[in-house]
Amino acid sequence: MKRLVLVAALAAVSACSEPATEATDEAAVEEPAAEEAAAMAADGGTPYGDFKVTTAEGEVWTEVVNEDGTYTSTSPTGETETGRWVQRGNQYCTTKDEEGATEVCHTESVDANGVWTAVDPEGNTVTVERVAAAE
Repeated sequence: MKRLVLVAALAAVSACSEPATEATDEAAVEEPAAEEAAAMAADGGTPYGDFKVTTAEGEVWTEVVNEDGTYTSTSPTGETETGRWVQRGNQYCTTKDEEGATEVCHTESVDANGVWTAVDPEGNTVTVERVAAAE
């Protein structure tokens, strides 16, 4: 009789615990996967748009960064450079459209005064400003 009571108790416990496990499994299946956070530029805006880039020497470049992953950079003398870009956290990485080009990443930050800077791997710093697109 003791064995029968023990078997019945074990059966009751396992019967009670199975639905809880199934409910937990179902909840895990129904929970949506977390989406990747959208890439953002250092100023909190989209990483694409039109930008004014000023070197430490005072040269002003314009950079048009397209949503499709391409960019065009124009020097103060009007020469252009094209390529592809990607935003990885606080790094803006570019690869020029020329044979043998390698990716170069610039570390971006905004200081306490709201000044947005980007530093290349050699330590050169530029100031970046988002500008309205030309119409």
